[in-house]
Amino acid sequence: MKVIWQDRHHSQLSAAQLYQLLALRNAVFIVEQNCPYQDIDGADLAGENRHLLGMSGDRLMACARLLAPAEASKPVKIGRVIVASEARGLRLGNQLMEQALACCAAHWLQHKVRLSAQAHLEQFYGSFGFKTVSDVYLEDNIPHIDMEK
Repeated sequence: MKVIWQDRHHSQLSAAQLYQLLALRNAVFIVEQNCPYQDIDGADLAGENRHLLGMSGDRLMACARLLAPAEASKPVKIGRVIVASEARGLRLGNQLMEQALACCAAHWLQHKVRLSAQAHLEQFYGSFGFKTVSDVYLEDNIPHIDMEK
């Protein structure tokens, strides 16, 4: 499967792209993981926030949300990291994180990068240089940890 990566400021998203990324997040984070939560939180279209899209043709296979630093001393936040169920096992998660880190460096080079990871993915994110900086906590009834690079 050939995936084309697109780094988009939220203002550059088409209505179809925004619909696809919200639909994918809903399908996985809410339906598949059986976790009702408020995914649409106001951050998708705010400030200098960006979205990374992994497209195969006109189909969204992977995406992540990049939240711009709130202040000069604050980190960039990578979140809503997701690979479509039909694309799992193809190492797209690795490509997605490599692309997300490259986007963070391109737009916010002087900032640390932070994420809130599902605890079972600690080793995965650790392979990209992230270190655990919190104890395990529950977010939407799922164990999470904060990690930073």
